[in-house]
Amino acid sequence: MPGTPRRTRSDALQNRERLLAVAARVFAEQGLDSAPAAIAKQAGVGVGTLYRHFPTREVLIDAAYRHQLTRVCEKAADLLAREPAAEATRRWLAHFLDYATAKRGMSEALNAVIASGVDPFSDSRRLLTGAIATLLEAGARDGSLRTDVTSEDVLLLIGGLAYSMQHSTGEQARRLIDLVMDALTGGPAE
Repeated sequence: MPGTPRRTRSDALQNRERLLAVAARVFAEQGLDSAPAAIAKQAGVGVGTLYRHFPTREVLIDAAYRHQLTRVCEKAADLLAREPAAEATRRWLAHFLDYATAKRGMSEALNAVIASGVDPFSDSRRLLTGAIATLLEAGARDGSLRTDVTSEDVLLLIGGLAYSMQHSTGEQARRLIDLVMDALTGGPAE
């Protein structure tokens, strides 16, 4: 029937998911030195499958970055379904900082995407502020988080933390998350 969109097969979706997960890890570890054939092999698919989904290295890098970021942002709602807002926020902050630290290795690959004329960060702010707003709104409803802080404020704060944590330890990261949570659960500064 012409004009009827085809549904993507579940195995094709699974292949795509595996490719994106492997690509994100490999680009973070090896940068642009990673060969697409090696990524396909680690994902358990053929090179043809990789190129069918991602015709260029830049398309693959962009998709892997966006996929990872989307997963990080979706984690906020997942955590809220199981935890009170303040605890969900604490866990999400730790998850975000782990993601940001791992993503640092992808910077060379992301720069290649930018050089090709694609902006991999075009949706980043919207996705991140949306996830943070979800957490803040839940905290406002249950009274565990301040109501005078915006998602933009928190994004700026955790973005700065992520940037400055290049050489920090897990212990230091936990202390910094504690400081952020003190700020988010305490009263407004006078």
